[in-house]
Amino acid sequence: MIAITPEKIALIPIYREKWRQIGLSIKPVDRPQATAAINTAYNIIDCPEPEIIFCDSPYIALQAVEPLRIRDSGRGMGSEIRNKIHNELYDILRSQLGRELENQIYSQLYNPLYAQLMNQLHLHVKDEVYVKLARKLGGRFQRFLIDQAYHNNSIVSELSACHGSWVDFCIGALNLEYDRPLYSAFKSLVENCGWIYPFEKKCFVCDRPLQLHFDSEYLLHAEGQPAVEFADKFSVYSYRGVRLPEIIGQVPSQSWQASWLLTEQNAEVRRVLIQAIGYPRICQQLQATELDSWQEYTLLKIKNNIDIEPIYLLKMTCPSTGHLHALRVPPKVRSAKEAISWVNWGIDPEEFQVQT
Repeated sequence: MIAITPEKIALIPIYREKWRQIGLSIKPVDRPQATAAINTAYNIIDCPEPEIIFCDSPYIALQAVEPLRIRDSGRGMGSEIRNKIHNELYDILRSQLGRELENQIYSQLYNPLYAQLMNQLHLHVKDEVYVKLARKLGGRFQRFLIDQAYHNNSIVSELSACHGSWVDFCIGALNLEYDRPLYSAFKSLVENCGWIYPFEKKCFVCDRPLQLHFDSEYLLHAEGQPAVEFADKFSVYSYRGVRLPEIIGQVPSQSWQASWLLTEQNAEVRRVLIQAIGYPRICQQLQATELDSWQEYTLLKIKNNIDIEPIYLLKMTCPSTGHLHALRVPPKVRSAKEAISWVNWGIDPEEFQVQT
């Protein structure tokens, strides 16, 4: 049994970061190198080299793939090629690293390494792109996207990078024996291609995004610009990991309007709008109704149904600065004093004043 020492475990973040950089690269695809990588992969699975079609984005690729879906009429030829590539480059490579080590590697290394890298690569980007595609392309393409043989017929570079991180660790840190040509072919695909849609005679290779933005927690995030944008201007707007409609995403959060809450149907989008706008501005812009007051405190209610449950706010106007502060309180409170008590963990405001 291989000894997985603390020194080797300490190398995990290094491998994870290496492959995160590969998976999230925005460097334009080098077409000759990508062509060589695709042809090598097809040769490995004993398939003739395909016609390679480069696309500026997944949007363009899926438009091009549509005629193949109609022609094949569900025969699954694309998925067959994709599965062959996965079986040869991923599964066989894994088996060649040593089946007897599999349980040990998976429990101690692969699961935490893969989970952490997946979290940083945020594979929900793929889902967001498909949602945006469905909305742009209309009903006919929505039905196409539901067709699993084609919806799943993609080799996603971010996911491949997750596989690469642990395989590279097993080879580099644990010195496991491996098939060099096989690993070289796998690594070349990840390093030189964006998303891949492989078919029997054609292979569609997407270029990487022109820009890709995250916040400090690696959630897709950008202010007033796309978080993901491709050369053909296909883009995804996102705030702290929540996909935004373009009309909102194009505006910096400091300029968001509380009135948007009245028409926005998506609960997650409403949540980030409330978070970014803040209750003081919501009070001012939506004209909250005053229910009760006590000293400098006022209990307010937002009449409009902009959240899952009614919004009740405890407003305080600072006597020295005149600044407005507002905290959300449960809708069950019925007075300003009761709201103050809830904010202060059950302490009666009269008693709180004495303690202060």
